[in-house]
Amino acid sequence: MGWLRDETGLDKTSANYAPLTPLSHLRRAAHIFANREALVYGATRLTYGQYHRRVTQLASALTKAGVQPGDVVATILPNIPAQSEASFAVPACGAVLNTINTRLDVDTVAYIFNHGEAKVALVDSQFLPLAMLAIEQMDGPPPLVIEVPDTQAGIPAIGEQQDYEDFLATGDPEFAWIMPTDEWESLALNYTSGTTGRPKGVVYHHRGAYLMTMGTPISWELPLFLRYLQIVPLFHCNGWNHTWMLPALGGTAICCRDISAAAIYKAIDDEAVTHFGGAPIVLNLIVNAKDAERRAFDHVVQVFTAGAPPAPATLVAVKKLGFNVKHVYGLTETYGHVTECIWDSTWDILPSDEQVAIRARQGVAFPMMEDVTVVDENMQQVAMDGATQGEIVMRGNAVMKGYLKNPGATEKAFAGGYFHSEDLAMLHPGRMIQISDRAKDIIISGGENISSVEIEAALMHHPAVNLCAVVAKPDEKWGEVPCAFVELKEGTSAQEAEIIAFTRTRLAGFKCPKRVVFQELPKTSTGKIQKFELRMLAKRL
Repeated sequence: MGWLRDETGLDKTSANYAPLTPLSHLRRAAHIFANREALVYGATRLTYGQYHRRVTQLASALTKAGVQPGDVVATILPNIPAQSEASFAVPACGAVLNTINTRLDVDTVAYIFNHGEAKVALVDSQFLPLAMLAIEQMDGPPPLVIEVPDTQAGIPAIGEQQDYEDFLATGDPEFAWIMPTDEWESLALNYTSGTTGRPKGVVYHHRGAYLMTMGTPISWELPLFLRYLQIVPLFHCNGWNHTWMLPALGGTAICCRDISAAAIYKAIDDEAVTHFGGAPIVLNLIVNAKDAERRAFDHVVQVFTAGAPPAPATLVAVKKLGFNVKHVYGLTETYGHVTECIWDSTWDILPSDEQVAIRARQGVAFPMMEDVTVVDENMQQVAMDGATQGEIVMRGNAVMKGYLKNPGATEKAFAGGYFHSEDLAMLHPGRMIQISDRAKDIIISGGENISSVEIEAALMHHPAVNLCAVVAKPDEKWGEVPCAFVELKEGTSAQEAEIIAFTRTRLAGFKCPKRVVFQELPKTSTGKIQKFELRMLAKRL
């Protein structure tokens, strides 16, 4: 047994060790899948050979523009080819990619430019006025702005900044990529939603992103040459890392600028889409599509859904239309999804409503995670009884490096050796996680904890309800009570008393909403309902 202690000559060399990075996938694909379709956007169709060449030129152009390893390059782009190209080109010149939400206000974009210290910003023509106003508000040095017009979407160049294609043409197609020497090097900077105070800058490393691209194909059972529709915004957890993953499988990314039922059905029909990810609101779009928006297709489309617990009623409806949905869960701080609802065949004999309820659970840890569990206030795992509530915590390679320039928030998030999600959940046997609510969304009425998620699931069974959200409304007697905001399906109607009576058939009386407000719900660009706005409205009712 002693020989194992003698490691003379057993050293890391270039022959037996390379830092893990998703850049490796595209370098490999440029050779292995050179003539396969890599990127599709309307009339634009790039093979992997062409994709790699354009990425290389962009990386070179950024270097010539003064971008050095460790610098930040920002983008304000929808899901168009330039965003995918930047996903590889920015790290290929050693820089850090900062994809900025296209729906942010001027003040927040200015803050992100300042805080991240972006040297260059690639900006879609539609959002160029936003970017320029943000730059006017900056305190620090402004980024060099490159304009990215989108003529296919009818968005021409404004022409006051250098054009993207002209900029790319300055790059050398033989440029040598600057690969990381340490897989802990920063790869991307993503800002949280910032619903309370300034957004926090979440920093990803190459290792975590690479392992996300390995864990996802295992969990989703992905085949080679899948055709993936880019619905998840690439500014949201870098599109759940799927853009970095696709070259490993020789897959095709089908860009989708504007998300609509018609666009989704058209892409499935015209481009033979096999997979996509999206929030539950995307599933609702599909279910409630008008006849004119629908297209027939003869294959099952595989879907990852995350962002909010999907309503069981929605899962039932979308399955009938040819979509097989797997529920996953994660956060910006975990590169996207890190748990999945793995199906146990013993559940096949359960009644259909029980099966659907199980599919709505957040599930168990992805293979690249060391541990994902639910703990009490003493950091002890709660009982796996499907009832005891605690906080979801996690540790593993797909957890961020930390918050940029915010060591206090990083220390708090990593207390006890785990990342704290602030999501409240229960554990079922087999460590199956089921979210009960965000900590801030729990309604405490007369000393009883009420889950807004449970009420929302009940409301979604009503035939007229398209979307809903439940928040706490202050109440003199009970402290607070549930208040439901409901967005009705087009062409339907409902009354407050009717909705409340409907929930009483599914919930205990104290859990039923005491007020129902009918209106369009405020949403983020990723389809999450902005409950902080609804809480403010509820206070004024």
